[in-house]
Amino acid sequence: MRCHPQRAVLLPILALLCPLFCLAGAADNDGFIYGQVVMKSGSEYKGFLRWGTEEAFWDDIFHSLKEDLPYDEYFERHGKRRSSRSKGRWQFKVFDISWESDDIANRIYMSRFGDIEKIRVIGSEDAEILMKTGQEYEVSGYANDVGGTIYVRDPSLGDIDLRWNRIKYIEFMPAPANEDPGDYRLHGTVETDSGEFEGFIQWDKQECLGSDILDGESVDGDLKLKFSSIRSIKRRGRRGSEVELKDGRSFNLRGTNDVNNENRGIMVEDERYGRLTIAWSEFDQVTFSDPQGSGRSYDSFKPVGELIATVTESSGDTHHGRIIFDLDESENWEMLNGSFHDIAFDIPFSMIKSIEPLRYDECKVTLHNGEELRLEDSQDVSERNDGILVIADEDDDDPIYIEWDDVELIEFSK
Repeated sequence: MRCHPQRAVLLPILALLCPLFCLAGAADNDGFIYGQVVMKSGSEYKGFLRWGTEEAFWDDIFHSLKEDLPYDEYFERHGKRRSSRSKGRWQFKVFDISWESDDIANRIYMSRFGDIEKIRVIGSEDAEILMKTGQEYEVSGYANDVGGTIYVRDPSLGDIDLRWNRIKYIEFMPAPANEDPGDYRLHGTVETDSGEFEGFIQWDKQECLGSDILDGESVDGDLKLKFSSIRSIKRRGRRGSEVELKDGRSFNLRGTNDVNNENRGIMVEDERYGRLTIAWSEFDQVTFSDPQGSGRSYDSFKPVGELIATVTESSGDTHHGRIIFDLDESENWEMLNGSFHDIAFDIPFSMIKSIEPLRYDECKVTLHNGEELRLEDSQDVSERNDGILVIADEDDDDPIYIEWDDVELIEFSK
């Protein structure tokens, strides 16, 4: 028998590394949205899905407007002040941009794709959303998540773009272990004036894959750079950025919303907080890391229950039971929205331990992991909140309504 010393050394090492490589390879597609799209024509397509050129992962957020507001009657019964549901114009502010709206009763629907079981198309900008919990929501418009183009990477047919109004329904499911999404998810560390955030990146609320393109104008001409080639992006004032490539070259780019203050925001899926969006004015630099998998799998999004909490009033009275937060959110997969400086947070209620109103437009939010945030600038955490409904007994026809001004503390049951 011949002896191969190098092989003898390598074999034990490979034996140790192989399970790690196999695990990493198997997990690479876990975070990608996968499902079956059934068309009105009867055709069916199955594969990795992408909403337009944006959402591609289970922890990405589906946006629309809720059509039904079943708890409005309690506000109307106890209403003591003007609400966002009142008639007239209402002013909204996001980062340093404000505008007015004539909507009198609109509430935003937000959920992670991983919390959804099925989407039925019922109109050109309308859908019925079936959650894993069994709850159904009718939604309409507001964002291009409803009414846009759905892209499918079918392993037999290749890439297909499907028009919304030709779709009958979309059913979500885990990706088979052996199917290759053909790409990887962007991951990195974002430096801001308020600290560092690490996680999966969605640049300009859009680019999230290594093959996605960053556009910009250099002194020599227009450049189109694949994100897979980029090491870092550093803000250079309002009008431009310094982009460093992995090969060591660096370019100062201008002229597009990928690299100037028209950027719609840098989204980070930070495991400490959920999804956050960093405004250009707050952003300093992003450094991309090597591929870090693709994120949470579909099966990891378990059907979570209703919001259960103890609400303490400023009078000292306490009430425990199922709650409707802001007369709108009632389940743990729903999200609390608020901002810190120019960073907007979308935090699933399942992550929240308590909410303490501090003043008319600010709350202290404590998470189960011990993190604390002071959030403002949204209806959820300001005096615009329409109050809390506490349902101690499901057979009670008259739940307790608590106006936001009277809330001292909300402590959620885990």
